[in-house]
Amino acid sequence: MIFNTLGRYFFMRYVVTTFWFFLGVAAITFLVDFSETAGRMTGLPGYTVTGGLLLTASRLPLILQQTVPFIALFAGMTVLIGLNRRYELVVTRSAGISVWQFMTPFAVGAFLLGLMTMTVLNPLAAWGQRQALQLESGWKGEKAASANNSQSVPWIRQISGDDDVIIGAKSILENGTLLANAVFVHFDSGGRVTLRQDAASAKLEDGYWQLNDVNERRPGEVATRKDNAQVSTNLTRDFVRERLTQPETIGFFDLSKRIEIAKSYGVPTKALETQFHALLAQPLLLVAMTLIAATVSLKFSRFNQSRSVILGGILSGFVLYVVTVLVKAFGSSGVVPPFVATWIPVVVALALGATILLHQEDG
Repeated sequence: MIFNTLGRYFFMRYVVTTFWFFLGVAAITFLVDFSETAGRMTGLPGYTVTGGLLLTASRLPLILQQTVPFIALFAGMTVLIGLNRRYELVVTRSAGISVWQFMTPFAVGAFLLGLMTMTVLNPLAAWGQRQALQLESGWKGEKAASANNSQSVPWIRQISGDDDVIIGAKSILENGTLLANAVFVHFDSGGRVTLRQDAASAKLEDGYWQLNDVNERRPGEVATRKDNAQVSTNLTRDFVRERLTQPETIGFFDLSKRIEIAKSYGVPTKALETQFHALLAQPLLLVAMTLIAATVSLKFSRFNQSRSVILGGILSGFVLYVVTVLVKAFGSSGVVPPFVATWIPVVVALALGATILLHQEDG
């Protein structure tokens, strides 16, 4: 049906409605995020209004990516309710077209929206997040770096000769090779702390870490400050990059390659695999959201149901989104296999939506 006149009409209605939802959500998100950023960053040495606008614009694709399932849900509900109120679906049904036929253009539109999210919006969001982290850290000061710490940065351990060092940071840049507000804790062979180095930044060079603006503390001694210092290392750039880079800063087309590289270094890949499968499942997740929209929108118009039915659809979509995020967290931590964590909620939601439509439309 997608190729006939009616199918194209329904498809274009869905596309136009989704576009306006995207535009509205993007505008509201931009204003809210810029206001929040300005409130946090005003007073920092390098902050400017232009910089704040660039920072918000860089983060916008990542935020929009999180809202895509709800955009698909609300767009589907809006279009179907509008078609019902104008009796266009009534005429469609009277022509002998079943719900499965006239829902095909909406399902195809949701699937294409998922593909665009996976192949266009996600790489743009990953690039924008990297730029945002770099821009924010460039505004100097610990507060700016702390603001980047929306997710915990993993600690890494290196053993170079007799020196055992635990390395941490408040934020990571340049694919993990540049650490902001880094901490190097040195241990002796007996496991006792011998030195702690707090650096404003630490950059991985060939065979050593270059530390800048360093405060050194040794047990029983007064802290000293150095402009720079070096810590020898046997860690490679590829290993550090795979160990420290957050999955959200890696685009879809680079994920499979990064997973293979991480496996070759023995680095855990659960978070990367979960992100990869979550993006693959995105198109079907949006189709499931569209089916949920249909289960409440069609019944609402035909049987004059109260607004609680529409709220029920919104709640159902919200519950599905929360479940997918929660199970994704389980997959990233290794509690549940990544494939199971990302695909099972989507398959269950698709089956549930199809079952409810079958019960409503076909008895």
